[in-house]
Amino acid sequence: MVNSPSNAPVVNVTVVVQNLDNNVTQKTTTRRILHLTTNNTVDVRPIQPKHWLVALSQTSMQTANGHSDIPYRALGRTGEKVSAIGVGGFHIGRISDPKESVRIVRAAIDRGITFLDNCWDYNDGESEIRMGKALKDGYRDRAFLMTKVDGRSKKEAAKQIDQSLRRLKTDHVDLLQFHEVIRFEDPDRIFAADGAIEAFLEAKQAGKLRFIGFTGHKDPHVHLYMLETAARHNFQFDTVQMPLNLMDVHFRSFQHQVLPVLVKNNLGVLGMKSMGAGVILQSKTVTPIECLHYAMNLPTSVVITGIDKMEILDQAIQAARTFRPLSKDEVAKMEAKTAAVAASGKFELFKTTTHHDSTAQHTAWLGKDPAEAEELAKLVE
Repeated sequence: MVNSPSNAPVVNVTVVVQNLDNNVTQKTTTRRILHLTTNNTVDVRPIQPKHWLVALSQTSMQTANGHSDIPYRALGRTGEKVSAIGVGGFHIGRISDPKESVRIVRAAIDRGITFLDNCWDYNDGESEIRMGKALKDGYRDRAFLMTKVDGRSKKEAAKQIDQSLRRLKTDHVDLLQFHEVIRFEDPDRIFAADGAIEAFLEAKQAGKLRFIGFTGHKDPHVHLYMLETAARHNFQFDTVQMPLNLMDVHFRSFQHQVLPVLVKNNLGVLGMKSMGAGVILQSKTVTPIECLHYAMNLPTSVVITGIDKMEILDQAIQAARTFRPLSKDEVAKMEAKTAAVAASGKFELFKTTTHHDSTAQHTAWLGKDPAEAEELAKLVE
């Protein structure tokens, strides 16, 4: 259970939940709150796609970093606007020449991209180290910086938060997210007593982060359970990150099941894996620009894409500058091209295999189970 600060306001809290059987429940309680919508309601029921037009209308061509041809979008209800295309942190740490990583990050910012993604575990910390170097000389002030941690316990999460800040050479990140929420037990561990949410809230109070979100790539039902679990603890996230692409629409779809919930609750939508780390392109059905435009056409705040060379940065900039809302016919034609090959999920390896599950391969990163769970486990050993 998350403990609210003693000076938090006491309000009537209404939680509206639609479970996997489509049953809707609503419960009103009076208690101190941490973070809710302005009307004190957390609604995790889906909405129809027609409401996406409202989200897309928040796109603007306002000037940022002196570039008025890069679209910028509202990051949910945070009051922030970010570039519609973001730089993924994983690939930054894999470039053979560290200086080239710095050059790419700075070139992206100079050309109008403001959103930077990263994670505590990317390339054993090398991705954060290189991005930290790139953000020197005033570049930090021009970027919206996000990173993620794996810890599920308060102790492990707090340690990883501080390590990330040191690597990134900053006293705070704009957005911190729980990484790889891919198991149903992850939400329970995060919101347990001495769970990672407590480390996040303490870090926020200390000025180490501004906004809180979570990511995951495995199954939309896990995302929905994370949102439900947060609601039961009177907490609402600022952002949610998930795969959104031309294959996802046909298989175990985050677009169909999670995206409408995020739009309804005005949460920032962070799209990722628009090309499935390049695997989707191997289907020979769609082009990189089509992949990026399709994801941008959804009510995403930002579409994060991996960039490991300058020509890939050029591609991302081109996609951002040439994007215009797609017609229903254009969307239907794109989706028809991938329907047959997407049906089994074979081009979305992050859903159907363990290739992208770093926390499953390194369970120590998660930290210890809740103390109560460990005590109960001893009784049956």
